[in-house]
Amino acid sequence: MLESHVVDLVCSGRHGDPFAVLGPHPDDQGATWVRVFLPGAVAVEALGVKGGRRGKLALRHPDGFFEGKLRNGGYYRLGVTWHDGATSVIEDPYRFGTVLGEMDVWLLGEGSHLRPFEVLGATPRTFDGVAGTAFAVWAPNAERVSIVGDFNFWDGRRHPMRLRRECGVWELFLPGVGEGARYKFEILSRSGELLPLKADPYARQSELRPATASVVAAMPLPVAASAQRQHANALDAPLSIYEVHLGSWRRKPEDGNRWLNWDELADELIAYAQDMGFTHLELLPVSEHPFDGSWGYQPLGMYAPTSRFGDAEGFRRFVDRAHEAGVGVLLDWVPAHFPGDAHGLAQFDGTHLYEYADPREGFHNDWNSLIYNYGRTEVRNFLVGSALYWLERFGVDGLRVDAVASMLYRDYSRKAGEWIPNVHGGRENLEAIAFLKRTNEVIGNERAQAVTIAEESTAFPAVSRPTYAGGLGFHYKWNMGWMHDTLQYMSREPVHRRFHHGEMTFGLVYAFHENFILPISHDEVVHGKGSLLGKMPGDRWQKFANLRAYYGFMWGHPGKKLLFMGCEFAQEAEWNHDQSLDWHLLADDHHAGTQRLVRDLNRLYRASPALHTRDFSGDGFEWICHDAADESLLSFVRRGRDGELMLVVCNFTPVVRQAYRVGVPAAGRWIERLNTDSGYYGGSNVGTPFGAAASEPQPWQGRSQSIVVTIPPLATVFFEWTA
Repeated sequence: MLESHVVDLVCSGRHGDPFAVLGPHPDDQGATWVRVFLPGAVAVEALGVKGGRRGKLALRHPDGFFEGKLRNGGYYRLGVTWHDGATSVIEDPYRFGTVLGEMDVWLLGEGSHLRPFEVLGATPRTFDGVAGTAFAVWAPNAERVSIVGDFNFWDGRRHPMRLRRECGVWELFLPGVGEGARYKFEILSRSGELLPLKADPYARQSELRPATASVVAAMPLPVAASAQRQHANALDAPLSIYEVHLGSWRRKPEDGNRWLNWDELADELIAYAQDMGFTHLELLPVSEHPFDGSWGYQPLGMYAPTSRFGDAEGFRRFVDRAHEAGVGVLLDWVPAHFPGDAHGLAQFDGTHLYEYADPREGFHNDWNSLIYNYGRTEVRNFLVGSALYWLERFGVDGLRVDAVASMLYRDYSRKAGEWIPNVHGGRENLEAIAFLKRTNEVIGNERAQAVTIAEESTAFPAVSRPTYAGGLGFHYKWNMGWMHDTLQYMSREPVHRRFHHGEMTFGLVYAFHENFILPISHDEVVHGKGSLLGKMPGDRWQKFANLRAYYGFMWGHPGKKLLFMGCEFAQEAEWNHDQSLDWHLLADDHHAGTQRLVRDLNRLYRASPALHTRDFSGDGFEWICHDAADESLLSFVRRGRDGELMLVVCNFTPVVRQAYRVGVPAAGRWIERLNTDSGYYGGSNVGTPFGAAASEPQPWQGRSQSIVVTIPPLATVFFEWTA
């Protein structure tokens, strides 16, 4: 029989090795002792495979500890009589073997498991013909870890887990627990402190906030690789991204102002993006997060699509529907930091497990959040696995990695003396750099069709170059400098623009150093910055004309495109995450005209190889005139791979330029393909007579041929060359 003090430890939830006590244990005489802890039970007996009785278990402790000896070992179940007289037949979790295979243990300990999500978390499985859920959680410094949930009255004494010391993972198979069950982990620290209940870091589903429990969900099967999607995501493909915050794109005011669910979003958002000509949707983080006002940028569920819009299967249907419509899906992904909510990763097992211990490394001053310990192999594994999970198990086309600048430099947003230099005495976070490279390498090897995008605002070199060439391995980098300079220029009164002409041309000095995306993102229309339309100078007509001219310049400029929702129809108010976009504005022709312009810009961009196939090659761009500062005029040519030419002329003053001569690189007809001053878009309908100009052999602006055109006020015009 078991010693009484050991029984007391089990009953008080203080025993750290439950399999040493509970379940079947053979003795030296060939018998098997079976011990169970079932609070609320008054009688327990062991049952055979066909239900026959194998022996009663004696009550050793009034809290529900039973012990008994069976003559023969092998299979058994438990027949239980409860205090209210009810009876049930249950499986004993402690008669089952280990959850993790030896190779999983090795790879987890080494930090090289490509798919840790397959073995950690909560996975419905069948062991020895018995259905249930296998639970596993990394908590190497805990004294005891238990699974708690609706299935055991949230009592941490009932289901303590087995520690696999080789990798610091606690595991347990719970028979009868299936999909939809709510659960958390109860952790006793080495110091004897019972920590706040912790959500599962690898949970595939969570409760809707403010509830915080994890939910057992099936493991999504991998999505097959697609040659079509790989082509659509290629560097020479058109990439026009519609950035969306799902909670405020459109709501149902007639139904309590609720969010749309995944299927409603698939019906409405995908159809809208397709009609508008966008090639990709980029979703602000859909990883589970506790606070709506973070917009998803302080996530805790790095493997769980937020329950705000439905379950994980709903999200997978949404991605499938997008691909059926020819629209890609990009996700904002946040490995830079996480919130310190008590149910989350902070002090997960009573120690600084996921975060750096030193606050100079582990605490982000600007965001009041914690920074992942990129030097810890298990943490890197957790994050790299998350990236691959979204790409492989939901088929998303790529990840935009948020706040890369804050990861690259240890002194980001810190004062002198508040950060720790690296081993070379520099500012760079070498561990974070190694993590980013590792992530991009794994994605490149395991999901070659996917792209990664860095939100990076510094001059860190070679962000979008392969790791084998000394880069970070991203496919794209946001061009924050271009965004800042050009919006600053556009906010100036036209009479002053002549003195700041370089703000529009400087971006071409470095345009081909990286694979750039031109981002007009949510960051430009929040925190008191107002709307894009509100940034434009002049009266109402001029504001819209300026915005249309700017969009024309952006779509003509080298680099892929990104536009935040609402900007396509010139929303007047600053973005508010708690309500729908102001769709009613489309009743006004100025707003509807701006929307029509963005639709046509996308269609022209996608149909014109000159505008997208050589975005990242200097051979694909040629200035015609960049120094007409006094007129605030710009003209340049975009070149495709097969000789296609598109001339772009921008006029950033309200003055019509009649009979304006422009040098061109080839003889032939130059046909006006798009004019942002068209009356169809709300403009004044000024343009070149008959919509085309034939070249003349008159040298101009360093070219042997030139054309004479009419350039509208505050407008951008596209001319396509035909021989």
